Amino acid sequence: MGKTYREWRVDQPWLLPPSVRELVPEGDAAHFVRELVREELDLSAILDTYEEERGFPPYHPVMMTALLLYALTQGVRSSRKIARACETHVDFMAVTAMQRPDFRTVSNFRLRHLEALADLFQQILRLCQKAKLVKLGHVALDGTKVQANASKHKAMSYERMKKTEKQLKDEIAEWFKKAAEEDDEEDKLYGKDKRGDELPDWVANKQKRLEKIREAKAELEAEAKAELAAGVKPEPPDKPGGRKGKKKAPKANGEPNDKAQLNFTDSESKLMKGPEGFMQAYNGQAAVDSHAQIIIAQDLTNQQSDCPQLVGMVKKIRHNTGRNPKELSADAGYLSETNLRELKKRRINAYVATGQTHANSERKPRKLAGPLTRQMRTKLGRARYRSRYRLRKITVEPVFGQMKEARGMRRLLLRGLRKAKAEWALNCSGHNLSKLIRHRK
Repeated sequence: MGKTYREWRVDQPWLLPPSVRELVPEGDAAHFVRELVREELDLSAILDTYEEERGFPPYHPVMMTALLLYALTQGVRSSRKIARACETHVDFMAVTAMQRPDFRTVSNFRLRHLEALADLFQQILRLCQKAKLVKLGHVALDGTKVQANASKHKAMSYERMKKTEKQLKDEIAEWFKKAAEEDDEEDKLYGKDKRGDELPDWVANKQKRLEKIREAKAELEAEAKAELAAGVKPEPPDKPGGRKGKKKAPKANGEPNDKAQLNFTDSESKLMKGPEGFMQAYNGQAAVDSHAQIIIAQDLTNQQSDCPQLVGMVKKIRHNTGRNPKELSADAGYLSETNLRELKKRRINAYVATGQTHANSERKPRKLAGPLTRQMRTKLGRARYRSRYRLRKITVEPVFGQMKEARGMRRLLLRGLRKAKAEWALNCSGHNLSKLIRHRK
């Protein structure tokens, strides 16, 4: 007797359409995110922008917001992949009620409401606080380099700009000179159907490149003058290279340092050193609560150094949560007398590393240390492996791993500091929302 199977009728139509609540099991993350956005989040900043009654009705902004947030929790960031998921993934269908916005609609909605979507970070953080996922007992602060949507090979130093500008200018001038000398051979050179004054493609491309280089030079020169006006000390003439690893200061005459670089694709991104070498990147900052790895403050800058970010991040923690944390840990990149003084002033029990850990596992203290740095070195050395500083590594670094590896946040999609900041904030919201989803189970 043969084995019997359940019926599999692919061509059989449904008598009644299914409810979106039946597409995925009850309690699925898709239902949770959809209802959270509908009932808990204040989206007036987005809804108030829709006043025009004419034209074809757009997709509901609340549905589009829920779609973007749910996609972030699933590690889907590209607008094309989101649109594809709306057609093929039943969990995405449960969020959109089986509507299928195309990728251009998703992309335009995200760009139009980028700042409003980034501001949802605080609302989601408050929901995490309400769920008792934030204790503010120990907070770890760290930065991570996030690759910009630009290639480092599209960057050029000011010194090379000057040389290339002169080279291109000479080449174009030489071509015009030859063209003027060979007017009598126009028919032979250009053909009878040409006027003889058209620019060849290679000249047009060089001319366009020359214009681009001039624009980049002007931007670097304006930045250098602004730095001098802000009180930045000019580079000494006998040390044109500057100290290794330090931002290159402008020259005394207001001209940019020869080593100053600008990227043609994303001029606000900077060449930064990451774990795998130099890359065109931004510096993403996150302060993470140790209780449930919730990001309680975030920011993104185009500065290589983490040190100038500590005071601003501490202020953001206070603004976002209403109070200061009891403890804060950070690596040696945040060490300075100013930062330690600020933490002491705010009565935050600080654990900031006073040296860098090298490949041989030796911790080399800094030669020049102020009184607060020496106190911190003694404090960490006395407790050794029992120090609360040990919580930093298991608090903030796993968050960066989850964002980069599990949810694909290794490279930004948008260009420019303003958009990159909003994209980073939106992805931090996605991380917190993922923690909230796991907690509700």
